[in-house]
Amino acid sequence: MDRRAFLRKPAAVLAAPLGTDDPTRATALTAPTDPPETVSRYANKTLPNLPRTTAGLAPYTGPWTKVQAAHLLRRCLFGPTKANIATATASSLTQVLNGLLTAPAAPAPPVNVSATDTSVPIGQTWTTQAFDQNFEGVRRASLRSWWLGQVLQGSTLVEKMWVFWHNHFVIEFSDINDARYGYQYAALLRQHALGNIKQLAKDVTVTPAMLRYLNGNQSTATAPNENYGRELLELFTVGKGPLIGPGNYTTYTEADVQAAAKVLTGWRDNATTQQGYFTASRHDTSTKQFSSAFQNRTIANAGDQEYKALVDLVFDQAETARFLVRKLYRWLVYYIIDATTEQNVIVPLAQQLQQNGYNVAPVLRTLLESEHFFDSVNTGCYIKSPLDFTLGICRQLEIPMPPASNPAVQYSVWDYLNSTTSLQQQYLGDPPNVAGWAAYYQTPQFNELWINAVTLPRRSQFSDLMVSTNGTTRSGFKLVADPVAFVESLPPATAEDPNLLIQSLVDLLMPFPLTANQLAFLNDTLLPGLPDFEWTTEWWDYLAAPTNTTKRNAVATKLRALLKVMLSQAEYQLS
Repeated sequence: MDRRAFLRKPAAVLAAPLGTDDPTRATALTAPTDPPETVSRYANKTLPNLPRTTAGLAPYTGPWTKVQAAHLLRRCLFGPTKANIATATASSLTQVLNGLLTAPAAPAPPVNVSATDTSVPIGQTWTTQAFDQNFEGVRRASLRSWWLGQVLQGSTLVEKMWVFWHNHFVIEFSDINDARYGYQYAALLRQHALGNIKQLAKDVTVTPAMLRYLNGNQSTATAPNENYGRELLELFTVGKGPLIGPGNYTTYTEADVQAAAKVLTGWRDNATTQQGYFTASRHDTSTKQFSSAFQNRTIANAGDQEYKALVDLVFDQAETARFLVRKLYRWLVYYIIDATTEQNVIVPLAQQLQQNGYNVAPVLRTLLESEHFFDSVNTGCYIKSPLDFTLGICRQLEIPMPPASNPAVQYSVWDYLNSTTSLQQQYLGDPPNVAGWAAYYQTPQFNELWINAVTLPRRSQFSDLMVSTNGTTRSGFKLVADPVAFVESLPPATAEDPNLLIQSLVDLLMPFPLTANQLAFLNDTLLPGLPDFEWTTEWWDYLAAPTNTTKRNAVATKLRALLKVMLSQAEYQLS
């Protein structure tokens, strides 16, 4: 399989696959003032419907080596370190999944790192303080930095799923304009990252951030607001099927949106208590009638409990489970869901999800330990998101980070990394719209959208900077990789042999083996026109005098040149 093909014009492909994707969604959600999105002329125009693989959900029983361990970790972490891969390789698949699916304790809340916010001292949390527009900007920056820091430092599937739910139950920090609400929302997503989707949907529905973001706090009996009811159906649960009649999207109708809006009337947000609350006098007390898509069921007046009945009604639908599983699949495996994958993977996983009461962890385990997940076509086929790319470099090259004892500097570095991913078109806390990042839903390009004329140079700029001599400095802290220290951490026999050294970096950084020509090219990058023993000699000379600047620079310069090339290769863009 040629996984470099995403940089070239694809071969002719067939009709779109089975699914319920709506290719008009991005246009419908984009504000009129937004510039049109530029899509490469080489991007997919259609998706194939031929089976990529016939592998299903039978447990994987093939070899368990660093190849399989690294593949699993690449999809579950934001860049596995060599220690992560070594530990996983020495364990069994079941043991690795047990660790990945064990949620660590909730982190401490974000803290103030700006003298601007006088409500609390530096290093103490602002999340319990009163809202103040004068402090909102620095609190929001603190929140983003904190969130990225937790994701960067994580070593379980919680972090990857935390961002998944953010892309699913979307809010935008800049729209809600209350960092305290944003923190409460982020903490809720993390709490349920590996938990019960139905309960998360209920909690999100009345969380202040969502009430404000989709105008639920303005919805009254005399003027029901349809925003949340529509997105609950179209984006958060059952999804939009083909239009089969006026206002009928197969899985729901416009009348269902209107009924859902009536159910949700009466909810408001309280900026003092930071809670959603219900006002009975603003609630529509009529019996809400739903269409045949929901078995013509009704929801009678139940006051502040009515929204739970709505969520239960929607989650009773088999298509809700299938819609959610498709999104999980596209997050963790690949964006193409052909008819065979739909039948062999999506449908049985959806049935398991329903049978488990929408607890997501068992479904994730079934998928991640399956023959389908470990099929060779699903290795190295996924274009990294900006978060995967940027945090992966930091983690895999073991770039030193500021200590927690200095939160101002620590948050400053995390803020820099946020700005880096933002330039690559993924800003944590602010997806472009309520549908999330287009790379996860926009057919037929999907994650090809991460690579374009703007973002690819920005990726290279960041990777080049991290392996340069000076790196970048934030609040007095130098952020830069130390390739010499990295190589010193390898087994001595590997570090002194240029070919073994290169292969160890390939095993860490690349999702599949490189060709003999590519390895020869990398050898020539490390040792331009020189024999292999030249590296061994220079490395031994350095080890004999590690404080000698000249000898250290001799090996460091070669390693930086090698890493610069490797991080710019097409293969490194893949997971």
